[in-house]
Amino acid sequence: MSPPRTIDVPVEARGQRLDAFLTTQLETVSRSRVQLLIEQGGVQVDGEGEKPSLKLSGGERITISGDPHPAPLKAVPEAIPLDVIYEDDDLAVVNKPAGMMVHAGSGAYDDARSRGTLVNALLHRFATLSSAGGELRPGIVHRLDRNTSGLIVVAKNDRAHAALGTMFANRRVGKTYLALVHGAVARDQGTVSAAVSRDRVRRTRMTTRAGADARAAVSHYEVVQRLATPFGKFTLLRVRIETGRTHQIRVHMASIGHPVVGDTLYGGAAQLTGKPAQFAHRKQNAEQLKLGRNFLHAARLEFTHPLTGMALRLEAPLPAELTDFLHRLEGV
Repeated sequence: MSPPRTIDVPVEARGQRLDAFLTTQLETVSRSRVQLLIEQGGVQVDGEGEKPSLKLSGGERITISGDPHPAPLKAVPEAIPLDVIYEDDDLAVVNKPAGMMVHAGSGAYDDARSRGTLVNALLHRFATLSSAGGELRPGIVHRLDRNTSGLIVVAKNDRAHAALGTMFANRRVGKTYLALVHGAVARDQGTVSAAVSRDRVRRTRMTTRAGADARAAVSHYEVVQRLATPFGKFTLLRVRIETGRTHQIRVHMASIGHPVVGDTLYGGAAQLTGKPAQFAHRKQNAEQLKLGRNFLHAARLEFTHPLTGMALRLEAPLPAELTDFLHRLEGV
């Protein structure tokens, strides 16, 4: 528990809400956590408990004691459609859409922030899932980024979960992605072997610059298609990863100067602008093109079933929004 502390409200804060003011003072605490702390009685203004919406007058003394204690979350079943590519008694392979989080974050504590996850959909679809991942992550052996679509393996029992976890750790699962990147990649095939670590300045990013937590990462790529479009040059790549580091393909492609299209976190454009002359034959304005997600898709998984020994090679085609984007990019 954090020691009690006091904050004297300056006159300049007059008219601010209590929760908004405290969020500016407690830099490492989110506004939702500040609100929770106030509601749990951990904040007093001039010796009295208050509501988060209290308007400050300036000159008050705020006393903060303790830390917010969100109620532990449990994933809950939701009737969300799932594209199940393969299923047996031990595991399933699901084609996750972009925009869906695999599971709620450990910092989430309210219903709104924990809804719509893959885990919730899995709990509704399947009778049982492995418990090894905990109450927030039942069945989850590995993950995909929210804005990445494609294949993900789910364990239905703890025995399958343990065996799959070992296979992923020992690099015995083949993982192949399709990625559209900015620019013309010079070589028809290549390998990026660069350790990945958390960016020390922007904590939501990963980086290939050396860090104390750097972990080895290897990505092999080959060119599928080169595109010279009204919006510039792009390259469609097939990328096979040996490791599964956070944001691995995204940070590796950005590190060689070819960020994934739609990936604004690593340098991809939020919106593409075409050359007006290229669209002179069109009646509609087609000079702006926006994807709204990363052009990154987990297209293939290859592994031996950990319990039956059966060889599995599972594939998911590019989703409609990506094939449509390719057509629009080429001016079709």
